[in-house]
Amino acid sequence: MNRILLFLVTNFAILIVASVTLRLLGLEPWLNEQGINFNSLLVFGALLGFGGAFFSLAISKWMARKMMGVQLIGQPRNETETWLLETVRRQAQLAGIGMPEVGYFDSPEPNAFATGARRNSALVAVSAGLINRMDRQEVEAVLGHEISHVANGDMVTLTLIQGVVNTFVFVASRVIGNLVDKIVFRNERGHGPAFWITTIIAELVLAFLATMIVMWFSRQREFRADAGGARLAGRNNMIGALEALKRSHAGALPDRLAAFGIAGGMGQGFRKLFMSHPPLDERIAALRAAPLA
Repeated sequence: MNRILLFLVTNFAILIVASVTLRLLGLEPWLNEQGINFNSLLVFGALLGFGGAFFSLAISKWMARKMMGVQLIGQPRNETETWLLETVRRQAQLAGIGMPEVGYFDSPEPNAFATGARRNSALVAVSAGLINRMDRQEVEAVLGHEISHVANGDMVTLTLIQGVVNTFVFVASRVIGNLVDKIVFRNERGHGPAFWITTIIAELVLAFLATMIVMWFSRQREFRADAGGARLAGRNNMIGALEALKRSHAGALPDRLAAFGIAGGMGQGFRKLFMSHPPLDERIAALRAAPLA
């Protein structure tokens, strides 16, 4: 089962819907000038591509809270909530970021995620299973991993990459549609049905292939966040947390939120290209092989 995060699905959906809307409103002919006006096409593509990506980023924290049922911790009601807040506050100070919102969600499996549009206004949430099934050193390492995601600016970088990918999908699909319409079907007046059909198919195929680029970056950021968690909470604790996740077969986050979390999936061959997280064995090996800071 592919680990495709909410961010990716949302902005690609926006891209497709916006493309269809342009056609229905009769605005897309503005892009055409004896075939294709590339300047206009690039401008429209960038506006839609980056617009969809940044809109997804802007609502990421709100969507994560709604989908996961995250309960924010305002005034701690018990010692565990107090410890969570103080641990996140300490790690945020060490990482040089503002204090994130802290919350928890009801899931028996150990997991956690971080999201948000800005480094100084993020959300870090942990599952009930993480608190109940891991010791505090391991939980501290998981929190350090998520704080590192925020400090590294992973969501903003992902947004920029996604904006470039979206723009490419928008522009390339129309170039392909135009070539098929003009060369294969020899349509010399405007755009015929072949252009629209080919464009839609090309958008879907290119979006599918572009997912591999986004997922590759997502896997790389996990290694960096693991290293950050090791710096904030100790390498042995970070390794212990990943080993605990491996034993528990964690996978509680929905597919659309999987790339926000700490737990990774299993995958081999072609399927591995669409994983948001590297296999846990690879992450543990990378930490053990890393030189001591």
